[in-house]
Amino acid sequence: MTAHTSKDPLHGVTLEMQVNALVARYGWDELSKRIKINCFKNDPSVKSSLKFLRRTPWARAEVEALYLDSLDDDAIDEPDVPAFNPWANSRITKS
Repeated sequence: MTAHTSKDPLHGVTLEMQVNALVARYGWDELSKRIKINCFKNDPSVKSSLKFLRRTPWARAEVEALYLDSLDDDAIDEPDVPAFNPWANSRITKS
């Protein structure tokens, strides 16, 4: 039996996970500048933000869009690292 794989990048990612990731990446100050929402500006917390975002579809869409953009940025920022090389730590010296 083959496992179902979703092409949706938000599949399995909760809103709380998105908010926590954005706060870890940008911090509350930068997040409030990128998304103009009072729950990010005045006494911000994950709990109050989630309460507002669950009731406000346009704000949730803004958070999801920024989260997806941050995923794209991570893919660009990562250097091209070659695949695992089993010979990299070899004890054999070349003559």
